[in-house]
Amino acid sequence: MTATFAQSIRHAGRSVRETAALVLLPLPLAALALASFAGGGTRRWGWGRSSEAQRADAQAAKDAAAAAFYELDTAQRELRISIETITAVDSSPAARKAAADFEAFGQRIDEVSHSYIGAVDAHDLDREDLDASAASRARADLTRAKDELVRVKGELERFGQSLGPLLARAESELAQVAPAVERARQGLLAASNALDAARAVGLRADDLAARLAALAPELTLLNQGAGQHGVRGTVERAERVLREAAAIQDEAGQLPQKAAEIDKRLVSLRTRAQALTTRAGAVGPVLSELRRRYSAACWQDLQQVPDEAERAVARAEQVLREAQEARDEQRWADATARLATVRALLSTTDEAVSAAGERLRRLDEVSFDHRKEVERTRFAVRDAQRLAMAGRSTPDPRHAGPLDAAVERLERAVAGLEGRHPDWWRFLTETEAVREVAAGVVQAIRDERGQGR
Repeated sequence: MTATFAQSIRHAGRSVRETAALVLLPLPLAALALASFAGGGTRRWGWGRSSEAQRADAQAAKDAAAAAFYELDTAQRELRISIETITAVDSSPAARKAAADFEAFGQRIDEVSHSYIGAVDAHDLDREDLDASAASRARADLTRAKDELVRVKGELERFGQSLGPLLARAESELAQVAPAVERARQGLLAASNALDAARAVGLRADDLAARLAALAPELTLLNQGAGQHGVRGTVERAERVLREAAAIQDEAGQLPQKAAEIDKRLVSLRTRAQALTTRAGAVGPVLSELRRRYSAACWQDLQQVPDEAERAVARAEQVLREAQEARDEQRWADATARLATVRALLSTTDEAVSAAGERLRRLDEVSFDHRKEVERTRFAVRDAQRLAMAGRSTPDPRHAGPLDAAVERLERAVAGLEGRHPDWWRFLTETEAVREVAAGVVQAIRDERGQGR
């Protein structure tokens, strides 16, 4: 199509060069030349009014063909943009067919364009000896070329209109790209600012900085655009970058609070470890009292509590020092993990230390009057029995069996108290076990009735 415009310029420029040539002639020759153009009885071609009209018609046909050629070229370029938009977003069979159909149109456009260029090159309408018949043939050829251009343009426009739904959907998806990419950029900027704020108060946040630096290649890919990576891939990448940047921003914003919380926990756990050391020292006298007043079965499992408590507290203090070191180096995850270990050690030790004192208290209580424990246990069994008989003339064997066995177990526990040195601890564990059996039966009955059985 560029060649066509060059051809038109070439023809138009010919008369300009001829006029310029007259200006450069010596004055006498220039005067003679002007006289010949003016008529003066020297014109040799014998042009009549009909020939001039034919030349004008041919020129009009040429101009119309040039306009049709330009319009077709413009329509093709605009439709190519639409096709590229569709194929960048849509990989469906319909989109692939649209692209293939457009390529087929391109071949037809090339054919009519070549015909138009051939018609223009075949007829020099600026020739001085152009007669009426040549002008008429030129007009016919150029009109035919123009009609073909117009016809193909119409088909191309109808094809473009058929792409409306595909193009609308593609443009809708494409419209998501720029906002998504911009959100990702803003997210990265916010994360960077949050890191700067954390560093301003003395927090290095090296791990967060490394995570932010790892997003740099993703930003490069986003900047390359949907044309290279597709709309869906670009939007998904932007959303992924935004999520990670938001996480970095959130963690950076929480760093001062996290540091303060770790410092607080370090102080609290040190205090707790010191208090537990003091409490563990009181376990020895408790064990002495247990050994003096009760049989070995009541306190043997507590013998190792003082030594175990001492080792556990020592271990907790060592891990506390490691946690302090991790906090000083701003290894927040390590510090948090070590503090959790310390807490677990102290909690376990606290339970063991408390168990000795609780054991002595319960043994003193039951040895003074065991009837309260017996009555408490019998009440739990009777309550379960009443529930098992509610609305029935005979109990369900699934409930009656465990309850009968629990009654027998309680009687054996009471009988075991006879003698000079009864095993009060075994008595307490047995009554507790009986109550657990009764509670299990009650829960089973309620579950069954809740299910409509």
